[in-house]
Amino acid sequence: MRSDHLRSQFDIVLSLTTVFLIIITDRLTKIYFSKVLSLGESLPLIRNVLHMTLVHNTGIAFGLFRDKGVVFIIIPIIAAILLIFNIYYYKNHKILSRTYIVAFSLILGGAIGNLIDRIFFGYVIDFIDLRIWPVFNIADSAITIGALVILIKCIPLSAK
Repeated sequence: MRSDHLRSQFDIVLSLTTVFLIIITDRLTKIYFSKVLSLGESLPLIRNVLHMTLVHNTGIAFGLFRDKGVVFIIIPIIAAILLIFNIYYYKNHKILSRTYIVAFSLILGGAIGNLIDRIFFGYVIDFIDLRIWPVFNIADSAITIGALVILIKCIPLSAK
């Protein structure tokens, strides 16, 4: 019984640490590139491969559905509540592995990071520009990585 309690405490610390590291890294990088670059300005790190380009995204992923306002504040709040519920509920029922806990925490941290932008600025600050993909940020990366981990874990391995 004691080991279950310690595992549960560790899982909570792991989840909170992951969420806060994503939020802090996201905030610091957004603040930095907002100070270094003007809106629309691009700084090549590896020419035609990796640029830092400051963009204000009023839409959702990839700039879709621009200028829909409060909808993009309400939806992430609901998503964050559902993610917290999933982490808490499934963790207490011993269904959720640490891989899922980290994946859900990456998504939650990313959602909160972008939600902070939407609440305070009305847009999300994006700056990572791969030139073949829409400009994105650390929060977007965390959400994508978390979703990919969950997807990979959900795909059953084919029988040999």
